[in-house]
Amino acid sequence: MSAHTTETPSPQVHDTDTGRQPPRRIVIQYPAPTIDDGRYPVKRCQGDRVRVEADVFRDGHDLIRAVVRYRGPEDASWQESELHRIDAHLGGVRWAGQFEVDRPGRWQYTVEAWTDVFGTWRDELRRKVAAAQPDLSGELSEGVVLLERAAAQTSSPEARTLIEHACGQLENPEVPASAKHDIALGEELLAAVLAEEDRHGRVRLDEPQVIEVDRLRARFSAWYEMFPRSWGGLAGVRDQLPRLAELGFDVIYLPPIHPIGLTDRKGANNSLTAAPEDPGSPWAIGDASGGHDAIHPELGTIDELRALTASAREHDIDIALDFAIQCSADHPWLTEHPEWFHRRPDGTLKFAENPPKRYQDIYNVNWDSPDWRSLWEALLEIVLQWVDCGVTVFRVDNPHTKPFAFWAWLIDEVHQRDRDVIFLAEAFTKRSVMRHLGKLGFTQSYTYFTWKNARWELIEYVSELAYSGEQDYFRPNFFANTPDILHEYLQHGGRPAFEARLVLASTLSPSYGVYSGYEHVENVAVREGSEEYVDSEKYERKARALDGPLLPMIARLNAVRRAHPALQELSNVTFLDTANETLIAYAKRSGSDTVICVVNIDPHQAQQGVAVIPASLGLPPSFTVHDVLSGDRFQWRIGANFVGLEPGYRQAHVLEVER
Repeated sequence: MSAHTTETPSPQVHDTDTGRQPPRRIVIQYPAPTIDDGRYPVKRCQGDRVRVEADVFRDGHDLIRAVVRYRGPEDASWQESELHRIDAHLGGVRWAGQFEVDRPGRWQYTVEAWTDVFGTWRDELRRKVAAAQPDLSGELSEGVVLLERAAAQTSSPEARTLIEHACGQLENPEVPASAKHDIALGEELLAAVLAEEDRHGRVRLDEPQVIEVDRLRARFSAWYEMFPRSWGGLAGVRDQLPRLAELGFDVIYLPPIHPIGLTDRKGANNSLTAAPEDPGSPWAIGDASGGHDAIHPELGTIDELRALTASAREHDIDIALDFAIQCSADHPWLTEHPEWFHRRPDGTLKFAENPPKRYQDIYNVNWDSPDWRSLWEALLEIVLQWVDCGVTVFRVDNPHTKPFAFWAWLIDEVHQRDRDVIFLAEAFTKRSVMRHLGKLGFTQSYTYFTWKNARWELIEYVSELAYSGEQDYFRPNFFANTPDILHEYLQHGGRPAFEARLVLASTLSPSYGVYSGYEHVENVAVREGSEEYVDSEKYERKARALDGPLLPMIARLNAVRRAHPALQELSNVTFLDTANETLIAYAKRSGSDTVICVVNIDPHQAQQGVAVIPASLGLPPSFTVHDVLSGDRFQWRIGANFVGLEPGYRQAHVLEVER
């Protein structure tokens, strides 16, 4: 899909010799937003105002007008919003306007421009009158022709009366020239003519640009990950929903809930020998009782899952289910569809490997199978089954190791049936691959946030996400930890490190998440240099409860996120000078709502510095800030403001600017 212009001339303009339209005179270039010249859809959320820009110009000195034309899903007709030049004082050619997307689905927009014939005539007349040029009767005769054409075209009786009266006055020899000039240059006459002016020589983009509009939770969400087997199964998770809602979580993510294989089952701490009581890894999916379409009997039944999702809806919570396309050796597919799996020349199956990691209990499917179409259809049926049970979010395990074409197809097929379903890509891989997954349809993505702990790293990475163009298609989810990732910063930083990362994750990104145990400051690795937890919940049950010491802070941050629109956006962050590399400060502003955050990223020592507020933020010279974490109030100002943060006492400021 190209983003160049095509000619859609006015029917009144013809080449009288050939019967063809004359060549176009207007150029439209570099429309925005657009992804790879229109190859992929732009992402927005319901209620967003989409700002559209384009370079629009023509040869000569004639004036032009431009609009953005747009329509939503199921709309047969187009609506319009006017574009205005945003750099006119510099003699530039950039135009901009906006429109609101009020419902989820696929929207389209295009830019249309045309020569403003009447406006051009009027502008020339105005300049000649201002220069006191004599005898403008010829110019007025041209205006009469234009007005007669406008009167014939307008559908408004009031406008026709006004235009015809002006025509008569311009042709009346008894009316003084100065009065004729005033009539011709009148604002009311201009509005009447432009309301239904013939769009002379109009052009549009070759193809409309596409915008995929999601519900707000696609951009703004707080996730909590919990293993159902550690909470009493699906019924136990359901019992926790009221408390999770109080804490401000709106997406509850469950690792795979399917039967777990017995062959090569992993034991505690990823050992190769499982004891009889070891439950195995939930990602080793499938046994004789069923595969991806079944629920582990220890966790509950389909009816209990439906009850869980129904109760979640009552609390405005989405249930997210892990979608891992891999099988244990006992999965029914290995006997029902052996052609779907890789086999070595000697006939043995090849288990999953990611050196130095080895997954002896897991087998990957063969995406190049001659029967790949049936495999795709089977996976789609599985997703739709869980959607029918009320699952509205899928956290997709390692999507970058599966065909891109499959994901584009699957997501589109699911969205044709239920547009509200959200897909989160758990893809820790090359930047280009992660970006591509976002372009082809994934709603959100895991990120490198876990490994960005220095001030300069955070500023560089968040700036890339917010301002490089990725913001139009790549929505980050800043998980502070996962069952697979316990960063050394958390291992060695204790509770202050957990507090610092929690504030950063929840205030820098509109979507963030924590894996249960974070609130208990679980930070012991299986060995030095590893990011794996000791006694990992991936391989054993735990007795979990919502009683960790960090829960009050989590609840407060989630409440602040909901109360402040500034924290619900990504591309509104301004990083502030701190005069100390162990302090990171930033402001987020949306309309009149401003939140300023300062975090001590040193979990071991007190740090002092400043937060320099630039005048460009639009705040008054002096203003009051309220720290939502401590309750304190401070008087701040444009320029440098002293800050001091001490681990164990105050790790961060989250400051509301009082209006």
